[in-house]
Amino acid sequence: MKSIGDAREKHIQEAFRRVTARLPARVPVSTYRMQFNAGFTFEQARGVLPYLSKLGITDIYSSPYFTAQKGSLHGYDVTDPTTLNPELGGEEAFAEFIRALEEHGMGLIMDIVPNHMSIGASQNAWWNDVLENGQSSPYAGFFDIDWKPVPEKLEDKVILPILGDQYGSVLENQELRLTFEDGAFFVTYYDNTLPVDPCTYDRILTHRMEEFQEKQGEDDPHVIELLSIITALRHLPRPTETDPERVAERLREKEIIKRRLQTLDEESPAFRTFLAENIEKFNGTRHVSESFDLLDELLSAQVYRLSFWQVATEEINYRRFFDINDLAAIRTEDPEVFLVTHRMVLRHVREGKVTGLRVDHPDGLSSPRAYFRRLQEECFAALCAREEGAGREDPAGEARVRELYASEREVDAVLEQPFYVVGEKILMESESLPYDWPIFGTTGYVFMNSVGGIFVEGANADLLTATYELFTGRRRDFAELLREKKKLIMESSMASEINVLGHWLSRLAEQDRRFRDFTRNSLTHAIVEVIANFPVYRTYIDEAGVSDQDLKYIEQAIGKARRRRKDLSPQVFAFLHDVLILRDVRMDEQTRRRWLEFTMKFQQITGPVMAKGLEDTVFYDYNRLVSLNEVGGNPDRFGTTLEAFHGRNTEMCKRWPTTMVTTSTHDSKRSEDVRARIHVISEFPEEWRALTLQWAEMNQEFKATVEGGLLAPDRNDEYLLYQSLVGAWPMLPMDEEGKKDFTERIKGYMLKAVREGKENTSWINPDPEYEEAVTNFVEAVLGSERFLGSFLRWQRKISTFGIYTSLAQVLLKVASPGVPDFYQGSELWNLTLVDPDNRRPVDYGKAEAMLAELLGRESERQGAGLVRELLSAKEDGRVKLYLTYKALNYRRARRQLFEGGQYIPLRAAGEQEGRVVAFERRLDGSSCIAAVPRFLGGLVGEDQEPLGEVWKDTHIVLEDTGAPARFLNVLTGETVRVVRHRGSRALSVRDAFAHFPAALLEKAF
Repeated sequence: MKSIGDAREKHIQEAFRRVTARLPARVPVSTYRMQFNAGFTFEQARGVLPYLSKLGITDIYSSPYFTAQKGSLHGYDVTDPTTLNPELGGEEAFAEFIRALEEHGMGLIMDIVPNHMSIGASQNAWWNDVLENGQSSPYAGFFDIDWKPVPEKLEDKVILPILGDQYGSVLENQELRLTFEDGAFFVTYYDNTLPVDPCTYDRILTHRMEEFQEKQGEDDPHVIELLSIITALRHLPRPTETDPERVAERLREKEIIKRRLQTLDEESPAFRTFLAENIEKFNGTRHVSESFDLLDELLSAQVYRLSFWQVATEEINYRRFFDINDLAAIRTEDPEVFLVTHRMVLRHVREGKVTGLRVDHPDGLSSPRAYFRRLQEECFAALCAREEGAGREDPAGEARVRELYASEREVDAVLEQPFYVVGEKILMESESLPYDWPIFGTTGYVFMNSVGGIFVEGANADLLTATYELFTGRRRDFAELLREKKKLIMESSMASEINVLGHWLSRLAEQDRRFRDFTRNSLTHAIVEVIANFPVYRTYIDEAGVSDQDLKYIEQAIGKARRRRKDLSPQVFAFLHDVLILRDVRMDEQTRRRWLEFTMKFQQITGPVMAKGLEDTVFYDYNRLVSLNEVGGNPDRFGTTLEAFHGRNTEMCKRWPTTMVTTSTHDSKRSEDVRARIHVISEFPEEWRALTLQWAEMNQEFKATVEGGLLAPDRNDEYLLYQSLVGAWPMLPMDEEGKKDFTERIKGYMLKAVREGKENTSWINPDPEYEEAVTNFVEAVLGSERFLGSFLRWQRKISTFGIYTSLAQVLLKVASPGVPDFYQGSELWNLTLVDPDNRRPVDYGKAEAMLAELLGRESERQGAGLVRELLSAKEDGRVKLYLTYKALNYRRARRQLFEGGQYIPLRAAGEQEGRVVAFERRLDGSSCIAAVPRFLGGLVGEDQEPLGEVWKDTHIVLEDTGAPARFLNVLTGETVRVVRHRGSRALSVRDAFAHFPAALLEKAF
């Protein structure tokens, strides 16, 4: 008879085989991004699902729904990754949402945040525990804290840069207050409630103790209890204790002491009065400086050191998300931290509630490769547990599944990706996603910039560059500007991180007599120069070694840095180079480990420096054509050639056929429709030049002279404003309330933009006078009838051509290799700017009513007539909604064709050949062709539709492989016949675009 253990093993083996047999993972056909917050809950999302299912969406792609900061609009400021955000509706509402998804056959892609947590406003229980217990906290190892930092004053402390002014001023202004609640002491600072280390309670309790004893009598039981509590406090293990037994003693005894204190407070009015008076003494008397000595001494004895928020730029000893003090990095590479922080994620995978994962900011992780492998292993174990019918956590069983997974992974490559996972990875030009990451791809920035670039007229680059330089009076080399801004970041908001790296590298040099004469300053300067010249966000060197791609990037950065810093010894750069690539013929295992630790920390810094320097600075300062200033984009490259576009799509089809492809995200600097309009400016360089100079002259009177004689806003910020107005101006006429709302939106955007640009003001050192001048200028310009009369005439033309560009982007996204992703509300015209503007509520009632009307109209009349009608009223958004609906539903019906089919670029031939983009998707005899127009400004007038005869003899050339004699246009229901054109089989663009400026052509049998 078999034992229970044998039977259990058999069940595990069988579950493993059943899950393996179903691999590869469930892949979405299309995704729709939803931003959950208190204003858009699970219940509201559930109500939208029928509409999205009809639209053709197969999977919801949610923002993080862990417990986050109260009132969070985005969910990335997670305070507890093990629970649902109660503001979204709680467990029952979530369960109803999941049931509704299942009813519609839809999946859920969960956005997870493994890199950091929010620690602001005292809402993070784990962080609060660290502040109370220091290194004795069970969560001390969860956060990436350096307890032995360079400033000795921070040894065994964690700096808290939360004060709005210098510490002494805040203290003596009575903004820091000692309080007592439920047997524990706290220090409050506005919405922060900071725990006091119990080891320091005696400072409060022994103050005026003799008075209390004398008044109550030494034999008073409450006096005796207080003395006993003080004795217990003095025997409490210190917060620097790390011995497990002593740590357990501290955590146990401090809670007992708190209960005793609370009981004493409840039972003794005399003690309650005594304690209240002591607290009042500690809180000091305004304008009496020495009265704050007690509280100052108490605070100095805490695990944390309170400081002015700007101190973090140079002295901070916990790793942050970028330079945001309220977001502390967590050590997900630690197995325990991984399991705890992923507890809810894996439970939802196990319960079948989540069908895919989107990993936020993997570049912040110590080793993304190792993280993704661990994530896939744990997801596979969760799937096997679900297959067994357990639906619960089973550590022993899941551990066995992980063993099986690891033993078979190298044999069966499909096990590398048992679960649909994508990473939010920004790839620079010519950079490839590491092929050994067990994920399905990225969140789609590469496609977003690639597809947008083909609608930028590269032939006019010099003209627009000249206009930008003339208007602003600035000649800026983009590469040099990026280096300059990255250095600015390293000298200001991230100086602390650079100082740590310099100190670390100096310690490494000191350990070897060959390098010990390198000074810390020279090593730090070398680090700064190398990071400033780093061509990508980061490299991925870990225990697995150094890849050829990583080696190339490091050598490129070192080479440029060495050439630019002739004042530094080449040997310093040689040493840094060898450390980063782990190359030393004398290296022993201990040295290799130390060098690897430095390299992995170095890699976690280069990414934030690039992000802050490029995305959050240069993108607001280099304003030649701001539609190119997009996450993952390169504003220095003016547009994308068709060859490059097709090349990237071909590569995606081969390497990452189920990666996400997108055109708008919650992180976009501008929505797809705003970018589409600004792209059109590149088609009218002469008009743009004349008009911007004219507008500047008109609006000169609205500028203000600020300190130093500068006219504000400066010409660069003014140039950004005009482009932003072209892109974001509402599609339909505005009433007075609408105008007011739009003005406030633009004022808010420009205020953020000038701070991010860091030329005339910044977040760290704001210039109120300049900022006021900018917002006043915006209000005056938008209230000027003279300016608006000129501006709106031209903007309407740009808007019209922008509509055609937007429609083209939709079809290309749906038909290209990858999973098309739609940001909430982008199925209609969405003219939003960077966050928080792009987080405005979506009017789903309007969208649902529009789709219902379209479905009714579609059944009443032929497609060609309907699309012509929609084009005639294109400003209302129904035309974009209709195209999205038709394309997505076709893709859902032909998912194998798009998921596994070939990608075949098609060329156009004829008079307008440069204005057509086309490609074919082909699989096992099935095929479809996507074709769209571009650069229509030189083809038709703004009141003329780009249809039919305007295309003259232009044709799409087909491969001569016995193609069918006709195709069916899915969008209009029309038949397009194959003809002979210059000896080749071809499709007439005139016929393909007879009634609609885009075509999705299905092979007809």
